[in-house]
Amino acid sequence: MQKIIIADTSCIILLHKINEFDLLRKLFGKIFITSEIYREFGSALPEWVILKDPVNISAQKVLLASVDQGEASAIALALEEVDPLLILDDKKARRLASSLNLKITGSLGILVEAKIEGYLTDIHAVIQKIKKTDFHLSDELEFKMIELSEIRPK
Repeated sequence: MQKIIIADTSCIILLHKINEFDLLRKLFGKIFITSEIYREFGSALPEWVILKDPVNISAQKVLLASVDQGEASAIALALEEVDPLLILDDKKARRLASSLNLKITGSLGILVEAKIEGYLTDIHAVIQKIKKTDFHLSDELEFKMIELSEIRPK
């Protein structure tokens, strides 16, 4: 199990909207978010979601030139941790995090992992719930989710 999991706002919003938020706890035990992400989410979170802000505010300010405040705070925090997993959905933020050699996944990757681990039984039902939100899910990503989730549970 990954030690430090840092989630951006889009992940917690999507999983909350589709009533699958607890998958983060099942997969990781706990996750970390920054105060900025907490403000962006705007609702109470369970005790297994831990607030932690980056110490290096200068790095966060530099990152703001490329990504929004929540993403900048999440990436800055990830840069301070040992072997973190960063959950980001924004393409620009993912490119930036990758260029900084950070390990990333997205909300859809979390859902595929939950299916592989046996926490979700029907990926098609989850995809239908996602389509009822404002989250962009291309046909290509939908197909990839289905294909990847067909790996047998561990």
